[in-house]
Amino acid sequence: MADHAQCKFCEIASRALPSVVVLEDALSIAFLDTRPLFPGHTLLIPKQHYETLGDLPPHLIGPFFRNAQRLADAIERAMEAEGTFVAINNRVSQSVPHLHVHIVPRRKKDGLRGFFWPRQAYQSEAEMKSVQTAIQKALA
Repeated sequence: MADHAQCKFCEIASRALPSVVVLEDALSIAFLDTRPLFPGHTLLIPKQHYETLGDLPPHLIGPFFRNAQRLADAIERAMEAEGTFVAINNRVSQSVPHLHVHIVPRRKKDGLRGFFWPRQAYQSEAEMKSVQTAIQKALA
């Protein structure tokens, strides 16, 4: 884990920095993103500093993601959206090195495309199998 003395999200969790909180419990706090993709774009963070999803202790995963689930449902209803996009960046594209889940209200034809970047097919079935094997090996 990174040094969290200067972590913006730790400061929000401790209330040293202001934020617009929509949900808080002993484990986590959720607040509106100050630069939202759409109104209602919310960030859910654990109050304790964990840099990535892999750093979150196993016993906290269920309670943390129950809050993500509750927020996804509430944001969809509150914003009268057709769905939500729920995402986590681990290191790459992680603007703040503190685990955070984006919950974004979505509507058909809202202008967002796929995963926000170009998608590419595998060059061959062999390449796909090689990736499958690498992931399965890493899981073992």
